[in-house]
Amino acid sequence: MAMTGDKAARYRIVADNRRARHDYFIEDTLEVGIMLLGTEVKALRAGRASIGESFAGPKTGELYLFNAHIPEYGQAANQMNHEPRRMRKLLVHKRELAKLLGQVKREGVTLVPLQMYFNERGIAKLQLGLAKGKKLVDKRETSKKRDWERDKARLLRAKG
Repeated sequence: MAMTGDKAARYRIVADNRRARHDYFIEDTLEVGIMLLGTEVKALRAGRASIGESFAGPKTGELYLFNAHIPEYGQAANQMNHEPRRMRKLLVHKRELAKLLGQVKREGVTLVPLQMYFNERGIAKLQLGLAKGKKLVDKRETSKKRDWERDKARLLRAKG
């Protein structure tokens, strides 16, 4: 579910994990909700978050987001603020949760957050990707393919 064109205008992307597509083969994507505190939502609306080092995984039969950094909200009192790298529960239907956990256990895939955004109703969502890790050879091959596509487009532009 890559957000392009008209659809991207309705979404406000807060955090993007560009490194994920370089390090992993993304097999499938899934939109999930995320439980946030009030100060976390305010910090996200200010556009400050990082999901580059984060990952999703099971804990006590539920799905959580680990290591995502949402900085403290500056205008809140200190006792009202949140912990920047706390675990955040992800909201997924039971059937989807069972399917995801089965794939993670059996096939060795990882749940990688790709984007954090506000949808058209103003609700914070997270786009998760079912990913398999790339080896160094795969990364080189992807880079060569991207370079060739760029050179091919340049040659076609020069000819016509």
